[in-house]
Amino acid sequence: MTQLVYDVIVIGSGAGGLAAALPLAQKGLKVLVCEQHNRVGGWTHSFSKQGYRFSPGVHYIGSLQPGESLRKVYEGLGVSSDLAFCEINPQGYDHIYIGQERFDYPKGRQALAERLKARFPAEAHGIEGYLETVNTLVEGLHELGHVRNPLDALQAAPSAASILRWVRKSGQQLVDHFVSDPLLKGFLLGQAGDHGVPPSQVSALMQSSITHHYFNGAYYPLGGATAIPTAFADAFQHAGGELRLRTRVEKILIQDQRAVGVRLADGSELRARYIISNADTGITFDQLIGRELLSPKLRRKQQNIQYSTSSLSLFFATDLDLRAAGLDSGNNWYYEHADLESLYQDGLTDRVLHSDTPEMMFLTCTTLKDPSKMHSGHHTCEAFAFVGYEAFAKWADSKHGERPGDYNALKEDLAWRMIKGLEKRIPGLSQHIVFWDLGTPLTNLHYINSTHGNLYGIAKKIRQLGPLGFGTQTEFEGLLLCGASTESHGVAGVTATGLAAARKILNCSNADLLTMNGPELRIYPSEDTSQWPPDLQERIAHSAEKPQNKP
Repeated sequence: MTQLVYDVIVIGSGAGGLAAALPLAQKGLKVLVCEQHNRVGGWTHSFSKQGYRFSPGVHYIGSLQPGESLRKVYEGLGVSSDLAFCEINPQGYDHIYIGQERFDYPKGRQALAERLKARFPAEAHGIEGYLETVNTLVEGLHELGHVRNPLDALQAAPSAASILRWVRKSGQQLVDHFVSDPLLKGFLLGQAGDHGVPPSQVSALMQSSITHHYFNGAYYPLGGATAIPTAFADAFQHAGGELRLRTRVEKILIQDQRAVGVRLADGSELRARYIISNADTGITFDQLIGRELLSPKLRRKQQNIQYSTSSLSLFFATDLDLRAAGLDSGNNWYYEHADLESLYQDGLTDRVLHSDTPEMMFLTCTTLKDPSKMHSGHHTCEAFAFVGYEAFAKWADSKHGERPGDYNALKEDLAWRMIKGLEKRIPGLSQHIVFWDLGTPLTNLHYINSTHGNLYGIAKKIRQLGPLGFGTQTEFEGLLLCGASTESHGVAGVTATGLAAARKILNCSNADLLTMNGPELRIYPSEDTSQWPPDLQERIAHSAEKPQNKP
């Protein structure tokens, strides 16, 4: 049994795993990334079917303006040379529909405040208070993230009082404190699908983080989500890192409470000084280590941990003129009514399986964000409805690609119900579908290897964040965590957790990692392709061409 010695082995090539692996390799460490899928990226991967490309886990990203944190990361790691982004409609990067009412989230905190106050003038004071508190909380958390001992420094932070006030409160309590109009509350909570937790359960800090993340606009990777892991993987290998695809880690090897290596599915064992797991805590502790090796405290924690919900994921292509139908590059959140609490509670269950059409859906048209992605003149779209794993558990033992007939029949029925639901907002859509495919929690489990096919790692509830959640360090010496089951989720969130793992190993600051001085990140407006470079305009023109019918 061959043993190879590495400095670091990273399990999983999601945004967190690659953000840990790249700077470690750039600093001269011998790093191996093991990815069980046949492509890099985890939730940031893309896939193609019949020529249509879809990106199941990335629909928009914030913090990319000059000086903002994620932009500093991309430029500081040097991957900005291979990355470009499309800026989603700055007049409405998120469109929140509640019944027949609509609100568009604009770029800019002040613009958002003015638009909300114009719509709800009687709530102007509360709107200002809410947005100011959101800003104070998140800026305070950023301050704490840059000190060595956040708990000791909490009392000294200028925003400490606000953080302490809201750290044990929910997102619903935060909104309720400042405003009273039910429709306004719905609009303020309308981005809750970005964490998937009912407003009464999600941490007020997480609610604030989601809102704050997009204060300066929203962006989509040029070429689709896969552009991000591809840029990281190329830079990683250029720095001497080793990337193995189709390489499933079966066990993390533990000796005397220290992680010493991994055993792969083929039986081979690889040794390393450090192991970084980008897998969620259920996969890491329950499967790769085994609960029998956990301390009683960690075992109890794992028994009680709750994971985020899963989804039905509808990927489709259409020959409908979506701009003429009223869509643009912004995301669309469709809610049947303003009681978002009940809708998100239903999203934890099998309610969507028993509804004529989903009462809550998210729709994004990726070819309106990045027109160069069109194929044969067709638009590609992605729609999601939350659903719990339990409804699909009875098919969990069947093999992907060989599921029984009743499972496939249910998928077809659910896809049709989702299309009918979308057709309420986009008349005639069902007559213009040229391709569709539906993913379920079992699809997520197969491709992402997330516990119960969850979307966002552990649920970001009040009692599962901060000291009550999971940080970078584990009780096993040499074993670190990153990814959506630690401090945060989303591309920016998990990237930050990967950098935190790298800092832990190198005992350095973030600035010490971001030294590659990459070029300025390129950003092009989704709503005005005339400002794009000529080569991209040519690509857009070509992708929009419909195939000629031959006799």
